[in-house]
Amino acid sequence: MQTTTRVAIIGGGVVGASVLYHLTKLGWSDVMLLERSELTSGSTWHAAGGFHTLNGDTNMAALQGYTIKLYKELEEITGMSCGLHHVGGVTLADNQDRFDMLLAERAKHRFMGLETEIVTPDEIAKIAPVTNLDGIIGALYDPLDGHLDPSGTTHAYAKAARMGGATIHTHTMVQETNQRPDGTWDVVTDKGTIHAEHVVNAGGLWAREVGAMAGIYFPLHPMEHQYLVTEDVPMIVDMMKDGHEHPHVMDPAGESYLRQEGKGLCIGFYEQKCRPWAVDGTSWSFGQDLLDNDFDKIEDSIDFAYKRFPDLERAGVKNVIHGPFTFAPDGNPLVGPVPGVRNYWSACGVMAGFSQGGGVGLMLAQWMIEGEPERDVTAMDVARFGDWISPGYTLPKVIENYQKRFSVSYPNEELPAARPNRTTPMYDIFTEMGAVWGEQYGLEVVNYFAQGDEPAYETPSFRRSDAFDATAREVRGVRQNVGINEVHNFGKYSVKGPNARAWLDKIMAGRMPKPGRLSLTPMLSYKGKLIGDFTVSCLSEDSFQLTASYGAQANHWRWFKQHEESGVSIENISDKRNGFQIAGPKARDVLQACTRTDVSAMKFMDVAHMTVGMTDCIVQRVSYTGDLGFEIYCDPMGQRNLWNTLWAAGQNHAMVPFGMRAMMSLRLDKFFGSWLSEFSPDYTALETGMDRFISYKKNTDFIGRAACEAEKAQGAVRQLVAFEVDAVDADVQGYEPVWLNGKVVGFCTSGGYSHHAQKSIALGFLPTADVADGLAVQIEILGQMRDAHVVTQPLFDADGARMRGS
Repeated sequence: MQTTTRVAIIGGGVVGASVLYHLTKLGWSDVMLLERSELTSGSTWHAAGGFHTLNGDTNMAALQGYTIKLYKELEEITGMSCGLHHVGGVTLADNQDRFDMLLAERAKHRFMGLETEIVTPDEIAKIAPVTNLDGIIGALYDPLDGHLDPSGTTHAYAKAARMGGATIHTHTMVQETNQRPDGTWDVVTDKGTIHAEHVVNAGGLWAREVGAMAGIYFPLHPMEHQYLVTEDVPMIVDMMKDGHEHPHVMDPAGESYLRQEGKGLCIGFYEQKCRPWAVDGTSWSFGQDLLDNDFDKIEDSIDFAYKRFPDLERAGVKNVIHGPFTFAPDGNPLVGPVPGVRNYWSACGVMAGFSQGGGVGLMLAQWMIEGEPERDVTAMDVARFGDWISPGYTLPKVIENYQKRFSVSYPNEELPAARPNRTTPMYDIFTEMGAVWGEQYGLEVVNYFAQGDEPAYETPSFRRSDAFDATAREVRGVRQNVGINEVHNFGKYSVKGPNARAWLDKIMAGRMPKPGRLSLTPMLSYKGKLIGDFTVSCLSEDSFQLTASYGAQANHWRWFKQHEESGVSIENISDKRNGFQIAGPKARDVLQACTRTDVSAMKFMDVAHMTVGMTDCIVQRVSYTGDLGFEIYCDPMGQRNLWNTLWAAGQNHAMVPFGMRAMMSLRLDKFFGSWLSEFSPDYTALETGMDRFISYKKNTDFIGRAACEAEKAQGAVRQLVAFEVDAVDADVQGYEPVWLNGKVVGFCTSGGYSHHAQKSIALGFLPTADVADGLAVQIEILGQMRDAHVVTQPLFDADGARMRGS
C-alpha cells in the first residue's frame, strides 16, 4: 500500500465515493479512499435509493438536480448500471398550508429551470393511481424523481474515480489521525501509516468517531429508520403489462414516501415515535447489518398509509429494512473545511445520499482544488454550527428534525427543541416584558414583544402572521419616538496590532476608517463573491472592532484564521461584547440624558468611547433601521445596568422595545439588504450595489480585487432592485420568480411589509438592461401573479437628513 497521498478520504459509502470521483474529475489523481470493510458498508447498502429535487434551500435543490443528472454520466463513463428508474413523483397536499408550501416551491423552481408542476386531484389519479385522494387538494409533480440501485451507483462512482487515477483500499481500518506541525496528516491504519496533505471525513455512521480521532466534535446522530417492501400488488402488475412504472408518492400527512419495488410497493416512514440509535457511539463491529424489526413505532404510520394507499393493506409484507441513518440537527449535510483545523474536511451527515451525494462531492472538490465552491453552500457548510454545540443539544434537535422531515416548513417558524440554550443577561427581563423568542445560531433573539391581547406565540404561516399588529406597533414606536433592542445577534471581532490596518486593507475590499470613525465594507472571496458584509470601527490607530452577521461567525472566523499574519491579533468577541441599539427621532435625547459626553458632537458613522450611566461603552452612530440611531456596546457583565440606565431615560420619550420582526420591516424602508438574502456567496458586489463601498483607489491588492475590476469593466449582467408589490395577505419571502412580458427574468431575494409606508416591498434581481424606475413586472406569490413595479426612492428619509443629519 502506498504511504503518501494528497487526499485521504475516510469512508466508502456513496458520499466518500462521490468525493473521490469529483476530485479526479477536477484534476487531482493522487487521492485515496480508505474503507474499514466493503464499499457501501454502513447506511448506503440498506438505503431505499430514492432521489428527488425538492428542498427548501434553492442551492440544495440545485445540487440535488445536479446529482440526479450525474447518474447517466457515470453510466456512460464506466459502462456500469446505476439501476436508474426515472419514474417521476408527486408530493401530496391535504390542507392549504401544505399546498401553499408546494406553490412556493414550484415558484422557486421556475427560475431554477426545474420542470415541476402543480397538479390537481384528477391529474394525480392518472399519475399515481395507487393513491386514495380523499382530502387531497393538489400536489407537486417532479419528473426527475426516481430511484436507483445503491450498491451499483456507489461502485460506479468508485470505478469512475479509479479511471481518473484514484486508489481505493477496502478492509483497511483507520485507527488514528495525527496532524504534523506543517498541517499535513498521518493517517494510521491497521495496514500502515499514510502521510496525507488533506483528510476528508466521510465516515457516515462513524463520522463522530472518526472526528474524535482528530479532537473534533461533529454534531451528528444516527436515527433508526424503517421501510417495508410488499409482495406483488395487482395494480402494479397490471401497470407493468402496459410498460409503465408507478411514480413516487410523498405523503407529508402520513409522514411517508412510497415507490414501486419490483411488482410490489416500497414504503418508508418518518414516524413521530422515532428512536435515536447508538447514542453513546457507533460500534466499529457494525457494518452490513440491520436492526431488529420494530412495528410498534410505525403502527400509527402504517394505519394512515393503509387509508392513503389501500392496496398496501391487501398486500403481504415481503421484506422489512430497518437500519440507521445519520442526521445533523437541521437535517442538512456537514460539508467543507472544519474551522480551526488545517486541511481537515467534512463530508458527513448526508442523510439523503442519493439525492445530495453528487452535489456534496462536487462542492467539496471545488472547495479543495479551487479554493471555493461555485455557489453558496451555507445550508450545508460545516461552519454553520459553532463551538458552542454539544451532544446534549444535537440529540433533541436531530429527533425534532426527523419528526418534522415531512412537515410543512414555514418561513416564520421557530422550532422548540433544545431551547432556550444560549441566552444573554437580558433574557429574563425581556421575557417578563412579553418577549416572543426566536433563535439564531443557538442564541435566543426577540422576534417581537407581545402586549395586551397580542399573541404570545406567533402562528407559523406562509401569509401575514398574527404578529402583524405587534410588529406594526413597534415600527411606529421607532419611527415616531425611540426604540431599543439588543445587539447580541451581531458577530463581533477585535483586530489589534501594528499590522492590523494593513491586514484589514487586504482582507476587506473597502476603505479602512480613521480613528473615531467607522466604515462599511464587503469581504470578498478570491473570485469576487460576497462572503461578508462588515462594519469596521477604528477605536485607535491599531485597534478595530468588526461587526457582521452573528450566524456567520464560524465561517468568518475560519476565513480570518486561514489568512492570519504576524503583527495582528484577532479575537472573536461575539459573546464578550453586548449592548443595545436605540433608534428613532428621540434616540439622541435618550443617550444624552445618560452620559456627560456631548452626544450632539457625534456625526453619522462616528465611534467613541463613552460612559453611559455607570457602564463603559463603545458608541457608534449608525443604525440598521435607517433612522437616527446609536449602537452601544459594553461588557455583558454591565449590560443589565446599561439597560436600566437607557430604559429609565427612555420613559420620558415613549421608548418601546422592538424585535427582529420590526427590524426587518424597518430596513425595507431604506431598501437595506440582509446577509444570506441580498448578500451571499451567490452574488458579487457590483450586482448587489455593494461595490459603492469598495475602495478601488487604495493601494492594496485586496482579496478579490482582480475579479471585481474585471466585472466592473465588463458590467453586471443583473442588478439588485426594490419593488413595490400589489400584495394582499402574503408578501415575498425569497426566491419568488419575477415575470416580465410573460417570461421569468429574475427572482426575489427577500421582502415583507413596510409598516411605516404601509406597502409590500420586495428586493430582487433583474437583468441590468431591463432596470428602470417604475418598470412594471409581476411577482408570483403562492401561485398568484401580483403586479409590482421597480422603486428607486427610499420609503423613509429619502435624502438621509434624519439618519445622517445633526
